Amino acid sequence: MTSSLLPAAVLGVVFIIIAVRQVGRYRVRIWQIMLAGAATVLLLGQITPGEALFSINSDVMLFLFGMFVVGEALDRSGYLEAVSHRFFSRAGNGRQFILLVLVGMGLVSALLMNDTVAIIGTPLVLAYSRRFQVPPRAGLLALCFAVTIGSVMSPIGNPQNLLIASYSGIPEPFLVFLVFLGLPTMANLLIAYIILCRFYPLGDAPGTVGTGIQARAEKDDQLAGLCRLSLGIILLLIGVRVVAVGELPLTAIALAGAAPVLIGSRQRFTILRRIDWPTLVFFASMFVLMQSVYQSGVFQSVLDLSLVTSVPVILGVSVVLSQFISNVPFVALFQPLIVRSGLSTPSLMALAAGSTIAGNLTILGAASNVIIIQNAEKQGETLTFWEFLRVGLPLTIANVLVYALYLSLF
Repeated sequence: MTSSLLPAAVLGVVFIIIAVRQVGRYRVRIWQIMLAGAATVLLLGQITPGEALFSINSDVMLFLFGMFVVGEALDRSGYLEAVSHRFFSRAGNGRQFILLVLVGMGLVSALLMNDTVAIIGTPLVLAYSRRFQVPPRAGLLALCFAVTIGSVMSPIGNPQNLLIASYSGIPEPFLVFLVFLGLPTMANLLIAYIILCRFYPLGDAPGTVGTGIQARAEKDDQLAGLCRLSLGIILLLIGVRVVAVGELPLTAIALAGAAPVLIGSRQRFTILRRIDWPTLVFFASMFVLMQSVYQSGVFQSVLDLSLVTSVPVILGVSVVLSQFISNVPFVALFQPLIVRSGLSTPSLMALAAGSTIAGNLTILGAASNVIIIQNAEKQGETLTFWEFLRVGLPLTIANVLVYALYLSLF
């Protein structure tokens, strides 16, 4: 029995270090912590190399790889940046700008995964915040909330949603996520706008001119053309997935979208080097560690699944625990519950919504928050933990109530 407790003990240590994110004087990254946990259970013989390899969900890994390729190409080509500049230039004042950030970046996050939008959006939001005399902190918060809330309503908006869609085998994930989470997500984006207007002086004065912000040209015309083709393929295949009788795997959508870049771009090897490999390592390691814990039988013996199947409980538990162990590992912990217990669709959607909007409560609730703040600090701006919490707490409470009320209708 002692041996069977080892994987759970390793998982506990991993979660503690993820919460603290520091060992002695050294700041460690989440993927390094998860990799160390997977290596530990392998070295201790708690899972065989064959079992570890088999536990890695190839569909999830290939999907992430394809989307990371498209995201890196969009960044390097300057295509998405150029489109965003044209989009934000439509704002007439600070309030309109913040609304455009929330709606525009939120909708894009549902398609391109929120971390990609966080990287590309930070310098744009800071530049236009100065133009419209909006406090930079308000612009950064708007971006954080936009990429978090917007990604809720799509199975490919964030990694945890992808895990839920993959484990549950929902027949039509795009339609299901849109039907169950589309309207409350748009309502929550509007609530975020109202709360930001209450906390910050956004102003109704027209944006200033002569601030050095000009329409951006694409950095690489050839790569930008391939990016347009990639986005077109992704949108087309999502449409085929929604309307076709046969099932088109999510993996096929992502890899087909990445194909024009990998085949046609002169920068293919540079793009491959620069994609988010640490996140891929994180996921592979997480699959191994969670499989080891599952095989030990510890959680099956102590977890009362009947207590975590109602919508309000799942929403609340998701928001709270995701602050400590991050939302993706939290959803991975739910894998046995998703697979074995036949969670209802509203419960699955509550898990997706709760684990995602956890990112609105604190900076540590979502990786996209950390990405935005790290990029902002390169330009001399930042968000403190307490300022984020001051705005995020009422927003998260409102988000939970909206999703709980809406999902209770089903």
